[in-house]
Amino acid sequence: MIRVLIWNEFWHERSEEHIKKIYPDGIHKVIADFLGKDEELNVRTATLEDDHCGITPEILAQTDVLIWWGHCRHDYVPDDVAMAVRNAVLGGMGFIGLHSAHFSKPFRLLMGTACTLSWRLSHDSELIWVVEPTHPIAAGIDRYIALPEEETYGEPFRIPTPDKLIFLSSFSGGEVFRSGCLYERGAGKIFYFQPGHESNPTYYNEQIQRVIRNAVHFVAPQQRVSIGGVHVRKVTDPEPYVIE
Repeated sequence: MIRVLIWNEFWHERSEEHIKKIYPDGIHKVIADFLGKDEELNVRTATLEDDHCGITPEILAQTDVLIWWGHCRHDYVPDDVAMAVRNAVLGGMGFIGLHSAHFSKPFRLLMGTACTLSWRLSHDSELIWVVEPTHPIAAGIDRYIALPEEETYGEPFRIPTPDKLIFLSSFSGGEVFRSGCLYERGAGKIFYFQPGHESNPTYYNEQIQRVIRNAVHFVAPQQRVSIGGVHVRKVTDPEPYVIE
């Protein structure tokens, strides 16, 4: 089993009625529901409102893949939580940053750059073009994914050059954007995936769901190493990992 933790700041869905109508139980719940249909995944959720944001080094040691969605509450995440996520990724935990998670503290720590971009909130459509059709993250996706409406992101995107660019998006307003970026940091794999603005029902799209599910399987670790004072080693059943 791959142990997946879905983290969501869970602010817009509680504070804005038109967002709540799209994701009444939160974006994290929608993602958990479709990933939960995969019998190889054990899925949990956490939010900004949980004690210590639902994230501690011990919890991360029992997490194979962390999915992160954030937008307007990045600064509310304590620095020690962000550093714990960074350390877990360097030690082998997979990390998937969704949409505005490009500006989250953990992602910026892992990238070492500003991670800023151009954007505008519009009613533009988006085509997410498959750049690497043979890559496992793109499995089952045709030439592109068409989204009738999505927040427009555009270059320049101030990130390191991706180890592998899986998707490149074009918008009806003319912008292009590196929308599916893969990295390795230490022993961990990181996938950034751009679509998913809170005012659009993007996470109900079956192709978007497929990409996220594929990414979970790809970034899941084969082993974990010691980073930041917590040592995790792979062992046999019944527990996949033991904290020492």
